Amino acid sequence: MAIAAVEELDELAANPIDLIETFASAHGWSFDRGNDSELVIEVPGQWADYRLFFSWLDDLWAIHFACAFDMNVPDHRRAAINELLSRINERMAVGHFDLWADRGLPVFRQSTLLRGAHGLSVEQLEDLVEIALAECERFYPAFQYVIWGGKTPVEAVDAAMIDTVGEA
Repeated sequence: MAIAAVEELDELAANPIDLIETFASAHGWSFDRGNDSELVIEVPGQWADYRLFFSWLDDLWAIHFACAFDMNVPDHRRAAINELLSRINERMAVGHFDLWADRGLPVFRQSTLLRGAHGLSVEQLEDLVEIALAECERFYPAFQYVIWGGKTPVEAVDAAMIDTVGEA
């Protein structure tokens, strides 16, 4: 019995995508698992629907995670968005924002190293997703301000950093 439990633990630790799929299913989120090492999850948010990308990097024993929102950055606003990314990332304690150049999409990214751990824990997964969604929700308006509102990156970050209290 103990050997079976160890083999089961090793299988779970060897591919955390299984745990992530169970997590998505438990939340009622739609997902697509293209292969054993990748999973894409759709999550609704306040400002947009977010697409969560998980890739298991077996050679590094790491989970690469990206949270993208559907917002195309026009070529003429790329310089301003790059400055915005720099200003946002200065404030980030975990993860960072990037721009997928081929798609022009803003994306929150982070990798989690798991070597020496017994796989990805549910708590790590919850933190990863909660932090990404919170940061995307916080800074989504900043991207909109720069792309469509004509605001400077400084103005956009300042507006995003204001925490509102209560309801109007």
